[in-house]
Amino acid sequence: MKKVQAINAVKYLLAIVISVIWVLPFLGIVMTSIRPLQEVIYGWWNVKPFTPSVTNYVNAWNHPTAPLSQGTFNSLLVALPSTLIPILAASLAAYGFARFRSPLVTFLFILIILLMALPQQMIAIPIFQLMKNLNLLNTYLGLIIIHSAWGLPWIIFFLRNFFITLPIEIEESAKIDGASDFVVFSRIILPVSWPALISSIVLQFMWVWSDFFLALILIYSPDKLLATQRIPLMRGQYHVDWGVLTAASVVSMVAPLFIFAFLQKYYVRGLVGWTTK
Repeated sequence: MKKVQAINAVKYLLAIVISVIWVLPFLGIVMTSIRPLQEVIYGWWNVKPFTPSVTNYVNAWNHPTAPLSQGTFNSLLVALPSTLIPILAASLAAYGFARFRSPLVTFLFILIILLMALPQQMIAIPIFQLMKNLNLLNTYLGLIIIHSAWGLPWIIFFLRNFFITLPIEIEESAKIDGASDFVVFSRIILPVSWPALISSIVLQFMWVWSDFFLALILIYSPDKLLATQRIPLMRGQYHVDWGVLTAASVVSMVAPLFIFAFLQKYYVRGLVGWTTK
């Protein structure tokens, strides 16, 4: 018994140490963002003197060349449809992969899994050329299409694995009563699939919001730049205002953190429980 308690104590201590190491960089960013440069130049952990303020946040939000206020609005214009569109399309495809069996379906599912391993850097030039040929370069529509297409494989894989765990007897009873496949999917499957759907929404939104690579390729007009593109532009030519940069970084985290906090219980159920009542 004592041996088990000692092992558990070591595990908890190790978990606490890892958590502290994980939190320290973020704490340094926050401390730098709320204090003037002269207070943190010799280390953010030095709290004498300590004069917190929101000046850096105001300067980042209303930056003269790359205001984060406009960047946040632009990011929302891209992130919201880039989350909802692939979720709707992938849920239909995932249900088909979960319930219909044939060699062609199996082949397509394997192809989707292989697409998940494709790095963005490998297809950056083809994506740029495709958007240019479609006259979608430097448009939010083009970026939304790319994000939606990029999110489809992993969302299909994720939801398909969830749908397989659902009992098929209820669906068969509904079909005996005359319900079509779409009616079964929309009225029976979706209502009990919220944990998995919310998990997909949270992960896809956080991915799209935090993206820098695809936005850097496809968006270049100053007024259309997203939040992640504007943060590097806040560096001065001869002086780097670390307070403004760190404040902008913290502000850019707010939307994903808010989404995660608001949908946390569904997100955890989707990743851990996957239970239905």
